[in-house]
Amino acid sequence: MQLAGLIGNTSFLGIPIAIALLPSSTINFTIGFDLGTTLFAWIFGPFFLQGKSQNNSIPKIEGLLNALINSPASRGIIGVLLAYLFHLDEILSNYLWIPARIVIALAIIIVGTRLGIITNQKDKFFDISEEIKFSILLKLFILPFIVFLISKLLNFDFYQSSAVILQAGTPTAISTILMAEAYDVKQKIASKILFTTTLISIATIPLMKILMNAFN
Repeated sequence: MQLAGLIGNTSFLGIPIAIALLPSSTINFTIGFDLGTTLFAWIFGPFFLQGKSQNNSIPKIEGLLNALINSPASRGIIGVLLAYLFHLDEILSNYLWIPARIVIALAIIIVGTRLGIITNQKDKFFDISEEIKFSILLKLFILPFIVFLISKLLNFDFYQSSAVILQAGTPTAISTILMAEAYDVKQKIASKILFTTTLISIATIPLMKILMNAFN
């Protein structure tokens, strides 16, 4: 589950952490990182998972283009642009806030159900495969370090670097489970990665903040 090792919980966890720990001037970097990973997740995630569900070993360019056109992220961007173009954003926001909250609630129920199945399997709870270990290592350690190097190359200041590094170090996103369920691909592995990265991040996120302060 390489996607689980790349896509973090940047919205529900990363943004609140950034607001709590960093100056408000860095919020653009925090939200920008969140937007980028969200677009990446919902454009490329369904494409690669659909290929796996159909046992396609080599992704095709035609399939990638179809994924870009038909992805929820692309449709969402087009919808937002049209709403702003025709000045419908305020009207739509008044009508869509209820279904939006319903969707969030249903997503949480799906995730909770899948996590509940895992926690009930106590004999296999700590049975972590090499694939899961790699995803944990990639998500919580390797990816933040790569983002740290990139931020140095781009000459980000301390707070700008902190914003993107903290986002990179967030645990695996809920969307990975939703996509795994939708395409019937490795749901248990996705759930276990989400659960373990969330637990471990309780220690790794404060550790990252301490290290960033030390290297300031």
